[in-house]
Amino acid sequence: MPASIYNRLVKDASKASIDVINRSKKSIDWLRARYNEISKASVRTNLFINEAERKRNIGKIGRMYMFVYDPKGKETLPFYDRFPLVFYVQPAEGGFYGLNLHYLPPTLRAKLLDSLYDTQVNGVVGNETTRMKITYQLLSSAARFRFFKPCFKHYLFKHMRSKFIYVPPEEWDMTVFLPTEQFKKASKDTVWKDSRSKI
Repeated sequence: MPASIYNRLVKDASKASIDVINRSKKSIDWLRARYNEISKASVRTNLFINEAERKRNIGKIGRMYMFVYDPKGKETLPFYDRFPLVFYVQPAEGGFYGLNLHYLPPTLRAKLLDSLYDTQVNGVVGNETTRMKITYQLLSSAARFRFFKPCFKHYLFKHMRSKFIYVPPEEWDMTVFLPTEQFKKASKDTVWKDSRSKI
């Protein structure tokens, strides 16, 4: 992960006015650790993850992950997120469906996360079996999940440029507020405006 990206994220996080970010040392230390983890384990940015690596790196439904992504057809996409923050929803052809919370502004991320907590299984701090019990059918069936629509994406394993970085449940509340979105071809304000129009 280029140092310039990390430095910008730390600068943004340090300046943010959100209370979670203002507990900054823990947040910044945690973010640094995640980037170090990606840096040590990531594949070369211009190559696909090979089949053996993909088999070792399958995510689990209902858990939160970060990873580096280079989407198929990016030349024709109006915008995309280079560093998704997703809840893994379900397997899909060649990859999986996930909820990328970066497509929402922080206030709406918090609202969606609050609604998702109602689906939580084994909600014990430090318990690695804790997850969200979510499916597309569930998300599309209740008004309280309406913010999910712009976040629901199909990710292809062949276009991942790092392994999954697991975000433990005790870090979910903090992580959704960290400014780690890496939108390409459009500003975050443009992306969030488009997302609001879809809700």
